[in-house]
Amino acid sequence: MCTVTLEYDHHSAIARRKLAALLATGLFVQKEASPNEPTLDEVKAHQELKDAVLEHSRKTMSHVIARYV
Repeated sequence: MCTVTLEYDHHSAIARRKLAALLATGLFVQKEASPNEPTLDEVKAHQELKDAVLEHSRKTMSHVIARYV
């Protein structure tokens, strides 16, 4: 099973008819759009990137901060 995402102009009668025809074949089912929850791997990758950016910032700004302390 796979997911196919369609974007269409919901004001267009032709687009709505074509979508209804696709759904009427029974080969496709419509499911509610759910907000994209990040996966565990995405959360971990984001945290690693954030940590790397903060570490780089600490290293490059330390001499500037030390001047004012």
